[in-house]
Amino acid sequence: MKPIVKTNRRQFLARAAMVAAAPCIIPASALCRADRPAPSNRIHVGFLGVGGRGMDHVNGLGYFKQVQMLAVCDTFKSKREQARQRVEQVYAQARAAGTYRGCQATPDFREIIQRPDIDAVVIAAPENWHAIMSISAARCGKDVYCEKAMSLTVAEGRAVVEAVRRFGRVFQTGTQQRSDHNFRLACELARNGYLGRLHTVQVAVPGGRSLPLMPVAPVPADLDYDLWLGPAPFSPYTDNKCSYNWYFIYDYCVGWIQSWGVHHIDIALWGAPALQASRLDLSGSAVFPSEGPANTSITWQVECQTPEGLKLQFSDDGFRRHGCRFIGDKGSVLVDRGGIWSEPENLVKTAFRPADERLYESNQHHEDFLKAIVSRRDPVSPVEAGHAATTLTIISDIATRLGRKLTWDWQREQFINDEAANRMLRRTLRSPWGQYV
Repeated sequence: MKPIVKTNRRQFLARAAMVAAAPCIIPASALCRADRPAPSNRIHVGFLGVGGRGMDHVNGLGYFKQVQMLAVCDTFKSKREQARQRVEQVYAQARAAGTYRGCQATPDFREIIQRPDIDAVVIAAPENWHAIMSISAARCGKDVYCEKAMSLTVAEGRAVVEAVRRFGRVFQTGTQQRSDHNFRLACELARNGYLGRLHTVQVAVPGGRSLPLMPVAPVPADLDYDLWLGPAPFSPYTDNKCSYNWYFIYDYCVGWIQSWGVHHIDIALWGAPALQASRLDLSGSAVFPSEGPANTSITWQVECQTPEGLKLQFSDDGFRRHGCRFIGDKGSVLVDRGGIWSEPENLVKTAFRPADERLYESNQHHEDFLKAIVSRRDPVSPVEAGHAATTLTIISDIATRLGRKLTWDWQREQFINDEAANRMLRRTLRSPWGQYV
């Protein structure tokens, strides 16, 4: 396996006009339609992980004329070949010849981030890979779109933040609800006092699951299993582990409390920044599988409170309606991916005052990332926001596992006077992957 090599990312001097999608005249030999910028003037993108969510990104970014998709990575040969064929199909359809061969497919993400012609990567691998891939890409001069949750541990998340800022990279967290009008509206109502004094935020997301016991099985020829495990502890291959079900196995993900939870927790923090201003007292309980490989929570209830008395109630949706609800002494607003509702009803029709605080407006998460690459400013879901939301889900999980009251210090990113809880903020990574964080 090849070591990380630091490379300088080429400058985007000619790309400001490109993002505005201005038509340009290009040579007939260029791989594009007449309204698509020449390949040398596009944002060159590689994809790290092209399972279900990764393919969503391939298909989504394929619509942008300013993007050239150059490479895909997955430890499953069948998945990376499917993604390669999809990329080449997109560009073949734009050529008079109707064919195109120019997308690299590899099992090893390092081959992609070391390419000097790659400008940005999209990370949609299992979550135990997110920090290593993000940090490695930043060191190699790549901008990063990273799926949620941003990291597996708080320590990894902090390392991602420091790498992104040290190397001056653009980082978009895949919390795409920030690019939705309804979520932005709910947060602006909460932040500008239209609910009165905010006293409670309620978050609920889908609960987890158990998994059946499966016998150890031969590793399929289609899979590079050692690379799939990566920094996770070694465990034998079983047929129900490596596609989707990894979400519920603690070696690879903290479970739905984290991976789904981060979406609405991010909105809670966006609309109620006081939740991360100083300290949080938190406690919780959960139900975990009694047998089988799944060992993340199926149901949970967590309550957090700031020193000023603002409460966050975080649970699976078996306890509370799915979504994020902000509750004040004069009204409330509930938002989820299906819509937005308020009490009183006319709150959602509020005409904001000129002096009100308005939040960053993005209406398309991929487009916002591409614009940020050109402008070199933070996108709507910057690295610090991704880290804060991920952190709150992780410490919530820790509270349910320890079953006692904890106090979290946001500034120090430590629990106060609880070494056992603090040891759970980091994990030992399997060799050789520890060197990358």
